[in-house]
Amino acid sequence: MLGGAPGRTLRLFKIARVLSRHGVDELALTIPLFRRVRFLTCLLPGYWMRDRDAPRAVRMRKSLEELGPIFVKFGQILSTRRDLLPDDIATEFARLQDDVPPFPSEQARTIIEEAYGKPLGEVFQQFDDAPLASASIAQVHAARLHDGREVVVKVVRPGIEQTIRRDLELMYLLAGMVQRYWSDGRRLRPVEVVREYEKTIFDELDMLREGSNASLLRRNFDGSPLIYIPEVYWPYVRRNVMVMERISGIPISDIEAIKAAGIDLQQLAERGVEIFFTQAFRHNFFHADMHPGNIFVAPDGRYIAVDFGIMGSLNPEDQRYLAENFLAFFQRDYQRVAELHVESGWVPRGTRVDEFESAIRAVCEPIFERPLKEISFGHLLLRLFQTARRFNMEIQPQLVLLQKTLLNIEGLGRQLYPDLDLWKTAKPFLERWMQNQVGARAFVRNLRQQAPRIMELTPEIPLLAHSVLKQLQRGTLETNSRSAELNRLRREIRSSNRRTVGAIAGSTLILSAVLILGMGGHELHGPGDLPLASWLLGAAGGLLLLVSWPLGDAD
Repeated sequence: MLGGAPGRTLRLFKIARVLSRHGVDELALTIPLFRRVRFLTCLLPGYWMRDRDAPRAVRMRKSLEELGPIFVKFGQILSTRRDLLPDDIATEFARLQDDVPPFPSEQARTIIEEAYGKPLGEVFQQFDDAPLASASIAQVHAARLHDGREVVVKVVRPGIEQTIRRDLELMYLLAGMVQRYWSDGRRLRPVEVVREYEKTIFDELDMLREGSNASLLRRNFDGSPLIYIPEVYWPYVRRNVMVMERISGIPISDIEAIKAAGIDLQQLAERGVEIFFTQAFRHNFFHADMHPGNIFVAPDGRYIAVDFGIMGSLNPEDQRYLAENFLAFFQRDYQRVAELHVESGWVPRGTRVDEFESAIRAVCEPIFERPLKEISFGHLLLRLFQTARRFNMEIQPQLVLLQKTLLNIEGLGRQLYPDLDLWKTAKPFLERWMQNQVGARAFVRNLRQQAPRIMELTPEIPLLAHSVLKQLQRGTLETNSRSAELNRLRREIRSSNRRTVGAIAGSTLILSAVLILGMGGHELHGPGDLPLASWLLGAAGGLLLLVSWPLGDAD
């Protein structure tokens, strides 16, 4: 471990000193584990000079700012976790700014020359020593390539990886204690929160990864009228240095300049919502750090995004459950919301759907009775998290980035256009997405995607069918019902076992029909004209339906 025990001890002592000076140590000492040693706090430097007047949330924010950029970034992520924090602390943490003094330009030049293995002048025609921006992970300099292209050079801070590893060790230690000794610790899964943060922040250190993120996002929105992604110049990208196209635009926070440019603020806000849902559901790859410092507006009204270190994605199951949850909320179908939470495993399996539905209705109805434009998604999430505590709903770390991004988008949209109706803008998009996912069109699309694999396995079907029929005839067909894999599959399909198995069999029947219809328009006069593969698939589908019928009821 970096730094060793002495280094960690010194860092822990500094943290204790900062917390004591801001009076935050009193909050930690309310945990039963620490009450017996509370008297020792009077020995800490700063105890007698602590700030006693400021609200606790302000004192906690100031503590994080003094502890450094790693704690600031962690506080920014926590600000979106209103399931973990009281309202006042979450609101105050949202004010944390990633504003870090720049490191000397001489160090930046040395890092760049070491990365390229050549003098700076051989790489750039011009390099500005004064940084354009400085953040916790890296800082950005303007430059010009020898072919005249204007670029920005992003350089990772020297020694930042060691600092991150040292602070993460302490975060894991504290998270483990919270999880072990706090009554809500297991449900809130603080160790997993830190682990998710660790993955996120180390991803930011790798400029090759950030460059690939930017390139994929650029391809996803190639030619889009909604957003522009600057080009990455790959010959100049290294693990700790990245060179990108330099863009110019109006900072998204400069509302007056945007108005002066004649840009429609309502359209801009609604486009922001559309961009988010397009990334999250259509592309399944979204910019997860869309705070005002990373967004600009082009003269033609398009968004321009920068800083691609934090990106998010969802697995297909989470995508579907989230989309269905959103639509169920739009339709005020609280029973469906409750059922989805149980089906997805987000609440314990034994949860009574009717009780959970009633609790959700009590949260949502007072909100939805107001005009849609007055509904805040952030406020709705807050109330739902409070309900989740009552029903022991476990935290889903994979959804943290999505939640953080959605709250950022809503806040940004309302800043641009206070009457932004997030629900009205998002609902049509989600309805179209769900239709594409579960309708006949989706079935045909998925069938086309899987067709090569199906055709590869088709020759094996007659032999497998023959083997199953022989074993059935002899009475020797057996299934290993104790197999761990089979048990896992049973859990996954428990709510729709017969329907799922039937769908598999049905797909073979439909594929045979697709093969028949795909004969290039030839007229069919009899069974002899049908391709052999279609008959084999049809027979296999019927056999699967026959064999799977009793299995569909298996417990």
